[in-house]
Amino acid sequence: MTEAKMSPEQDSIFTEIDIAAPPERVFQALIDGNQLRSWWGKEEKIEMLGFDMDGRVGGKFQYKCRPKAGNPHSEFYENLRRKGEDAFACHGEVLELVPSRLVVWSWIANWHEHPEHATTVRWELTPTKNGTHVRVTHGGLAQEPISRKDYAGGWQGVLRLLQTYVQQ
Repeated sequence: MTEAKMSPEQDSIFTEIDIAAPPERVFQALIDGNQLRSWWGKEEKIEMLGFDMDGRVGGKFQYKCRPKAGNPHSEFYENLRRKGEDAFACHGEVLELVPSRLVVWSWIANWHEHPEHATTVRWELTPTKNGTHVRVTHGGLAQEPISRKDYAGGWQGVLRLLQTYVQQ
């Protein structure tokens, strides 16, 4: 896995991983709500409350979780608590799909400093000799310095969960 990198204008971060599974398998794990809930919910610091995905262009998704006891999730969790909320909630829409190659969705998160502002998550899948190269880019983060910093490590953890799930 590559270390998360930030774009020069500090608007987006990206990280990459090679997964020993075919692109079709990885793609399905990204667009199927049951699969998303299964693997994303294994993140050890959170309790998954729900992950629903309508995996087609124009389809909506929503994600909700809360930190497990003893895992405060740094500054952006404090932003959330100041707003009187105890769960991370995110929603968006599938913007682009190219089967086995690309998934793009909008990402609107209640823990952002500007929660009304949509950001974009782009999953690029490239076939390799041994499986799939996955690059995830989270853009539109120029106004979100706290979240941008945390996403650098967060997306690496998400990619590890995806890798473990699809390689089973």
